[in-house]
Amino acid sequence: MKSNKFTTSQLTILGLMSGILFLMAYTPLGYLNIGPLAVTFNVIPVAICAVVLGPTGGAVAGAVFGLTSFLQAMGIGGTSALGAALFQINPFLSAVQCFVPRILDGLLIGFIYRGMRKKTNVYASCAVTGFFSAFLNTLFFMTALVVMFGNTEVIQNLMGGRNVIIGCCMMVGVNAISEMVSSTIITAAVGTALSKAHLIPASQIAKPDTAA
Repeated sequence: MKSNKFTTSQLTILGLMSGILFLMAYTPLGYLNIGPLAVTFNVIPVAICAVVLGPTGGAVAGAVFGLTSFLQAMGIGGTSALGAALFQINPFLSAVQCFVPRILDGLLIGFIYRGMRKKTNVYASCAVTGFFSAFLNTLFFMTALVVMFGNTEVIQNLMGGRNVIIGCCMMVGVNAISEMVSSTIITAAVGTALSKAHLIPASQIAKPDTAA
């Protein structure tokens, strides 16, 4: 029978990754500002938690990521120009914008890692998880942005009168690619190291079927 409880070492990793997320939020380590948006490296700790702790750990790390974003939208621990503008428009929707995409991201990449691990090795599984951590974060964030704030003057000005899809691609282009590349490479390296240290649950490691 499988146990869903985390080991002490896994909880330590969750705490460490949460601490890193806050460190990134309060220092220049987490964001590289390019225009109105920023390249964020916070998707990497979320991916690592999803690899080590599965969907639950990924979702928790995603919530921490969302919290740091919401605090920045309020001007705590640095300021996000876009986040601050959205917070002024509607604080509640701003909270939804910060939390929901990141929690969904962490949850889904936990399942992606499990699915990939049944078919391929740790390095490839972690690389794919890292890629989707950045890709889904961007997809969910921009979808929520358009759905909840697409008609506001702030977003209309950012779109520059372009079609919504084209406008979104123009906004996130270089940023998204940078996030996907860095997240893919770093998650693959760190995840492989953690696997060698036996910090990834055995239930997530593919094994040949054996007779009961």
